[in-house]
Amino acid sequence: MTQDRILLAHGSGGQLSHELVERLFLKYFDNPILARLDDAAVVRVSSFRFQVPGSSNLKAEAPNPKLAFTTDSYVVNPIFFPGGDIGKLAICGTVNDLAMSGARPLYLSASFIIEEGLSLDDLERIVVSMRQAADEAGVEVIAGDTKVVNRGSADGLFINTTGVGIVPEQIGISGSNARPGDKVIVSGAIGDHGMAIMSQREGLEFSAPLRSDCAPLNKLVAAMLEASREIHCLRDPTRGGLATTLNEFAAQSNVGILIHEGRIPIHDAVRGACEMLGLDPLHVANEGKLVAVVGEADAEKVLVCMKGHPYGAEAAIIGEVRAEHPGRVVMRTLLGTLRLVDMLVGDLLPRIC
Repeated sequence: MTQDRILLAHGSGGQLSHELVERLFLKYFDNPILARLDDAAVVRVSSFRFQVPGSSNLKAEAPNPKLAFTTDSYVVNPIFFPGGDIGKLAICGTVNDLAMSGARPLYLSASFIIEEGLSLDDLERIVVSMRQAADEAGVEVIAGDTKVVNRGSADGLFINTTGVGIVPEQIGISGSNARPGDKVIVSGAIGDHGMAIMSQREGLEFSAPLRSDCAPLNKLVAAMLEASREIHCLRDPTRGGLATTLNEFAAQSNVGILIHEGRIPIHDAVRGACEMLGLDPLHVANEGKLVAVVGEADAEKVLVCMKGHPYGAEAAIIGEVRAEHPGRVVMRTLLGTLRLVDMLVGDLLPRIC
């Protein structure tokens, strides 16, 4: 890090974001749980010697249950967009971060930083959207906070959410678990969310509509785990897109990853918009997709399961994990050549979530 000031790019989810976390936050907050750098922290209740009165049913199922815990803040601009709004995004994003650890999401908190002058009708519309997303995911919002800041200080509304869930005892999913021979699966077409936000923000119109893929993925993950216990890594490729997520897996697991350009699902509208704007869809954010690294023997079984779910209908096996070139992601292009796929650098689409 050569900058002495924070840039928008530090919030992109790409290279500068990772440098900020590793060189500042990990420096002062470092501990074995945080150091895993997964979407959610997984901890055992017993490690805190914490008991809940009247929780005999829970203890009967799991005497020392594993809890997944995550938090996130949402500053998307604009706060309403095709396919969702900041409220739906906040619920789905937090639910998905829990689900990527294999957890069953249970409870969320929601804190609102509201700019003076925001319409009450708009705020109610957002809260209703949050309730609908929570109902679909099967979670409850059980705590929260409200602050109001001066006009011009918050672009209307910022939301912070925190979530907690229970991880089944036999589940151990982490970005550090990829092994050579594993297959890489994406749950559907990439880039929808980022390009929907971009078009709305900039007032761009394309021949085909662009719509965010914002959705809760916990029930898709639950179905996948029913199909196989050989799911090694899960992550939703939000900021920084598919390329950044794959680079995270490669670095955390110290493996190489090979993907095939022709197998990556991309909607024509997204592909066309990216070509027009000079953007790489591999770096564009998603909010309703996941990437799974699955043992080779179970990959096809997991794929069939995903295709049977509404949020996995376009799922595809796009690559495999290799022992060669650890820490690197390589793509075989449509021309048959090999291209290095780097983590996002810069601020391709700031304020995307």
